Amino acid sequence: MTSAALEILGLGLGILGWVGVILACGLPMWQVSAFIDVNIVVAQNIWEGLWMNCVVQSTGQMQCKVYDSILALPAEVQAGRALTVIVALLGLVALMVTVVGAQCTNCIRPGKMKSRIVIAGGAIYILCGVLVLIPLCWFANIVISDFYDPTVPPSKKREMGAALYIGWAATALLLFGGCLICCCSCSQRDETSFPVKYSAPRRPTSNGEYDKKNYV
Repeated sequence: MTSAALEILGLGLGILGWVGVILACGLPMWQVSAFIDVNIVVAQNIWEGLWMNCVVQSTGQMQCKVYDSILALPAEVQAGRALTVIVALLGLVALMVTVVGAQCTNCIRPGKMKSRIVIAGGAIYILCGVLVLIPLCWFANIVISDFYDPTVPPSKKREMGAALYIGWAATALLLFGGCLICCCSCSQRDETSFPVKYSAPRRPTSNGEYDKKNYV
């Protein structure tokens, strides 16, 4: 029962991480303007994401524009698009695989095959966490390098946006949830791997009494 509860917990964390990846993929706040000028009041704030960039005016108005050309995009944006979309699809596959093999469902009869299916679902969640970590760290490295590069003008310097932090939180949930699912499934398989031995029923003798060897 404990392993089943932990398995459900791991599945819930994996689902939250998967939703977080989709949210981070759609948000345009992967890179935001860096306020390093002398002036405190800034007329506009620039957001740059995987699919569009937005300009937020000081009055609260926001204008967003989707990128026109895919091939003209930087390598990190193209890789971020591809990996986040792959993770979104793999997260759906991991959800279905884990639900099919979960202890709380009856899609498959209990046994080694059921445990292997759950382990496969947890492994897919872990793979999703590793894949989505690549574009997040890539973007963070570029932002930090450009920020401390003296050759980059202040107007071109950027800071890490909220989408990166959401993506890192989603990565942690995916990795922890996948590891929890795999560990619970492995422990459940070890518990059920011991052979079950049954003792023969005691039979009475001809005089109606039980043999003394049954009490040894």
